[in-house]
Amino acid sequence: MRRAIPTNEGDVFLVVDVQNDFCPDGALAVPGGAEVVPIINRLARRFPNVVLTQDWHPRGHHSFASTHPGRKPYDTLPFAYGPQILWPDHCIQASKGAEFHPALDIPQANLVIRKGYRREIDSYSAFYENDRKTATGLGGYLRERGLKRLFIAGLALDFCVRYSAEDAIREGFESIVVEDACRAIDAQGSLAATRASFAALGVTTVASTAFG
Repeated sequence: MRRAIPTNEGDVFLVVDVQNDFCPDGALAVPGGAEVVPIINRLARRFPNVVLTQDWHPRGHHSFASTHPGRKPYDTLPFAYGPQILWPDHCIQASKGAEFHPALDIPQANLVIRKGYRREIDSYSAFYENDRKTATGLGGYLRERGLKRLFIAGLALDFCVRYSAEDAIREGFESIVVEDACRAIDAQGSLAATRASFAALGVTTVASTAFG
């Protein structure tokens, strides 16, 4: 019988973008998005440290298809920092869609990282915006507190969870994705690309049942 994964003071549970717009009836709904909420709530109680991320776009954000006349969601445009998928307007600052899912119950969270609030740069990762230069401050926070191992869950597996997990490795942290506590968009082969990238970089995936 496999032993349950123990958690310790050097661990952090990173909960990515569990917001209304990424859940059913949201502006950018991830299939099955709300299904992760009870799993995440249960796991969060096992961790001494919990960090949440929150997509937080101004109106007219440059990554919105509506900002580019003649373009539609899921088109790709070249931005100064590289190719950018255009999205439906979502997670607009102070809107209902930007709020955390109402059933998300993690009052003990230590930190909320808001990302994507710079109009010209989209942001997937909890560590860096999409220019790969602008830091959110999460890396410094984790190092300052001596946190070394990240367990990551949330929405969407093949975008914001993926980039966060990859950047955790690049920043010198251990990165473990709780796969059944995530859901994917799977746009343009993004889910297969995520799995290949995780394997190449050494991002581990586990199931929530591994915690006992």
